[in-house]
Amino acid sequence: MADRHESAQPAWIAVLRASGVYLLLLGASALFAVPVLWMFSSSLQDLAGVYRQPFAWVPSVAHWENYARAVTLLPFARFLANTAFITVLNVLFTVASCTLVAYGFARFSFPGRDLLFSICLGTMMLPGHVTMIPMYIVYAKLGWVDSFAPLIVPSLFGSPFSIFLLRQFFLTIPRDCDEAALLDGAGRLRVLWSVILPQAKPALATVVIFAFIGSWNDFFGPLVYINSPERATLTLGLNMLKSQVLGSGTVEWNVLMAASLLVLLPNIVLFFFAQKHFLRGMNIGAYRA
Repeated sequence: MADRHESAQPAWIAVLRASGVYLLLLGASALFAVPVLWMFSSSLQDLAGVYRQPFAWVPSVAHWENYARAVTLLPFARFLANTAFITVLNVLFTVASCTLVAYGFARFSFPGRDLLFSICLGTMMLPGHVTMIPMYIVYAKLGWVDSFAPLIVPSLFGSPFSIFLLRQFFLTIPRDCDEAALLDGAGRLRVLWSVILPQAKPALATVVIFAFIGSWNDFFGPLVYINSPERATLTLGLNMLKSQVLGSGTVEWNVLMAASLLVLLPNIVLFFFAQKHFLRGMNIGAYRA
């Protein structure tokens, strides 16, 4: 009986620990969910309900017309097309460029490889605001200001974090797979396409999510480089919507919250469908070559 009690005690301790962890995660999730729930509730309020105290989390009358008003006050479809165009190209170019660079760092030996990789990682510590003025001068001399080029071309040169993430994952793939393919007559690019990438779906999904969210939610880049309203993105549209005030000078926060939720929705959908690969991809950074 004593032995049975001693063997059962660790199981109870494990259950208690797991319960504590789940409760902690549940509390943290609720904490992060509160702003989104407030946005959703505000989007269904009338303007007076947004300012009413105490705030009514469940409005007596749901004003779904706020969503229709959000997409009609501004050319929402045009802004959506611009954002989708920029985001899709950024995701494709980021995945392609980072994959090739990471493959080179992971599988090829050449003089200065480790130094170049260290410099690549070191650029992550350089804030984007430091390079903003030099980059703007370069783009202005190229005539790219007020175009999509400054928002797309940098993705052709990769992202340091994505390169690091993919390189670390490529190192976990046994080289025997490469050697077997090379013996069968495959070239290096064929090895990358047919051997490495099929096994690197978690890391690729993580890169896609980060590239998508970073490009879709980017406000500073379009604010600096886009001047024409017809080339504006959704984030600039939200800023424009904030300036759409009523006669009393009051911002229609209920409409603004409805538009914000519409802009946020693709991020939530993408993460929902790719969260399994995303979580696996984020766990590979602990590997050290």
